[in-house]
Order: sequence, then C-alpha cells, then structure tokens
Amino acid sequence: MSALKALFLNASLKSSNEPSNTEGLAQEVIEHYLKEGIESEVIRLADYQIPYGIEKDMGEGDEWPQIFDKVKEADIVILSSPIWLGEKSSLATVAMERLNGSSGETNEKGQAIYYNKVAGVVITGNEDGAKHVASSLLYGLSHLGFVIPPNADAYWVGEAGPGPSYLEEGGQENEFTKKHVEMLAYNTMHLAKIFKEHPIPAEGNVVEE
Repeated sequence: MSALKALFLNASLKSSNEPSNTEGLAQEVIEHYLKEGIESEVIRLADYQIPYGIEKDMGEGDEWPQIFDKVKEADIVILSSPIWLGEKSSLATVAMERLNGSSGETNEKGQAIYYNKVAGVVITGNEDGAKHVASSLLYGLSHLGFVIPPNADAYWVGEAGPGPSYLEEGGQENEFTKKHVEMLAYNTMHLAKIFKEHPIPAEGNVVEE
C-alpha cells in the first residue's frame, strides 16, 4: 500500500511571515502522522490569491486550482481555522465555498471527487466557539463527500476576552487538547488506510450526469 498523504489547509488570516496559533496546533497532529510514516503538507491559504466564488476556476490570477490539485492527491484533508467572533475565519468559509465549487468533478467510479478522502478540523481561539466552528466545517465536508471519523475535531480555546493564544499560553500542554489531537490523528489515519485498500463501492452513490 502506498504511503498516505495528509493536507492541512490553514485558514489563519495571517500570511506565512507571521506565527499562526492554528498551525501550531496542526503541527501537533503532524507529529503523530510523522511517527506513522504519513506525509503531511501545510498550505497557508492567506499566501494565495483565492477569489470569492463557487467555481472550480475563477479565472486570471486564481490560485485555487493548484490547491485543489493537492486536495485531489491527499488521502486526509484537515481544515484548520481560528475562531473570530465565535465563527470560523473568512478564509475557512472561502475554502469551503471553493471546495464546493470543485465538487462537480468525479473519480474513476463516477463518485464525487472527495469520496474515500477522510477529513477533520483543527481550531484555536481565545474564547468559546470551537464546537460551533467544528460542527459547521465537519457538516460541510461530509456533505461534499469527505468521510468524518469519530472525534475528528482537535481544539484549544483560552479564557474569555483578550489574552494569550495557543502558542503563548502553552496550549501544547493541555491534556484535553493533546488527547483530541491524538484521536484526530489516529482516527483519520485508520479510516484513510481502510479506504486505501477497500474504497466505498460505487453502488448507490454515483453522481448523475
């Protein structure tokens, strides 16, 4: 069986020249993948020109198609978002919209292009809202065809109001978050391995022309 590939879409509003708390938590998941021989790549969405829209390609200057090519190659896709005003980031919304716009493609069996891909979410913030963000993202990913395993959300939130974030607060030592990181990593890996060897049969789920 070929090695599994994991793709992390980091929807932080910061570009790569700034530290990302969300990416800090994603790196904890990557450490588990690394131990199991899973190749991981992180894409900081803020580094790319991704126009609003629900199309596969929005035309000149649109860099989403190159990101979508990596999504198609991945066995595991982890959408990572900070929390702003209790919601996922605007870039996480754009990513979901563009994934939706690319969902018309099919695999070799005629199923939605995201079939047999496993998804999860990583979320960080200073206040509550992690479960709300997770429910929104996980439902959307499932609706598009990704498979969601148990305990597919790893998150950390600080106290209400302004304050230190995940990296500054030492969130890496939070036992609850560490356990959910582990469950996210291993449950996505286990399912991805199953689908690699035993993909979902086409009966009953082929996309109509």
